[in-house]
Amino acid sequence: MKRLLFTPEHDAFRETVRTFLAKEVLPHYEQWEQDGIVSRDAWRAAGRQGLLGMAVPEEYGGGGMPDFRYSAVLAEEFTRAGTPGLALGLHNDIIGPYLTGLATEEQKRRWLPGFCSGETITAIAMTEPGAGSDLQGIRTAAEDRGDHWLLNGSKTFISNGILADLVIVVAKTTPEGGAHGLSLLVVERGAAGFERGRNLAKIGQKSQDTAELFFHDVRVPKDNLLGELNGAFIHLMTNLAQERMGIAVAAIAGAEHLLEITTAYVQDRQAFGRPLARLQHIRFEIAEMATECAVTRAFLDRCITDHAQGTLDAVHASMAKWWATELQKRVADRCLQLHGGYGYMAEYPVARAFTDGRIQTIYGGTTEIMKEIIGRSLLDNPSRKA
Repeated sequence: MKRLLFTPEHDAFRETVRTFLAKEVLPHYEQWEQDGIVSRDAWRAAGRQGLLGMAVPEEYGGGGMPDFRYSAVLAEEFTRAGTPGLALGLHNDIIGPYLTGLATEEQKRRWLPGFCSGETITAIAMTEPGAGSDLQGIRTAAEDRGDHWLLNGSKTFISNGILADLVIVVAKTTPEGGAHGLSLLVVERGAAGFERGRNLAKIGQKSQDTAELFFHDVRVPKDNLLGELNGAFIHLMTNLAQERMGIAVAAIAGAEHLLEITTAYVQDRQAFGRPLARLQHIRFEIAEMATECAVTRAFLDRCITDHAQGTLDAVHASMAKWWATELQKRVADRCLQLHGGYGYMAEYPVARAFTDGRIQTIYGGTTEIMKEIIGRSLLDNPSRKA
């Protein structure tokens, strides 16, 4: 079905992204996968091409285009290229709104130009060894010392953790406040007592540096408080819909791409003297996946449009996230099966897509958390309709 949400400007941007991938990413990606980290040069190249800070106002060096459809194009093309390691979506769509929406004028002028140029790589540190989705379990704490905060604690599973120059840390600033006693503190590279642990070994997305972070009596200037004191919970909830939409967009694009390459494979691969595509079971598998992808795409495109217009709510973002990521997982498994033994070989794109995509149902809120949000909204509020 023809997609109706993109304009000629979005189509031109898609070509820019494809050119960037072909020139700056794909020739180096295998080396990045071996190294477990991408090159900072790629971030700076992305900045030069206008792929960073697209929604940031022009006065701070950004693109001045607060239209989520550009982010959707970026997510789709990076997913189809099989290059999730260069985490531009994390930078643009998750960190970006915190800086543009919560930062003071002084903070914006200090941080956003580098954010847009690729000189300043960002991360957000929320997850701890004993606290993931449960914000009340966060133990990293910041003590008010008058002219600064004294930060202590640790974080884990932090994407961009090794490369990050600027880390938004979720910390407890009011011990008795529970989830409503948390604040966002910005820790910058080079701060005394800020240490990076291991670049964690993962089963997929190996070039995307994911690290442990440690804070030992880190003096965080009062000027580095982002947003309201003790306001982190509300700030985090406000931005989760966009994070989940970014994951969902990548998920449906991943499922569609897997279907494309598997359709081509079964048409070419011979078994028992004829193409696999001649077997009824194979045709049924392809038909089922194509239908599931088409139906999901229609819903996702509606969600993208709504979010670009500022009308998407957290419940429908959660629906998009859990459904699209679970679909991606199912399609990856079925497509690998249809490739047979070759599907298990790392040199085949379906093998990497299988491992790269497995995290999708986990980060940004697990499938179980998404269902809880949806179910609670419907059952705790009887007047609401899905």
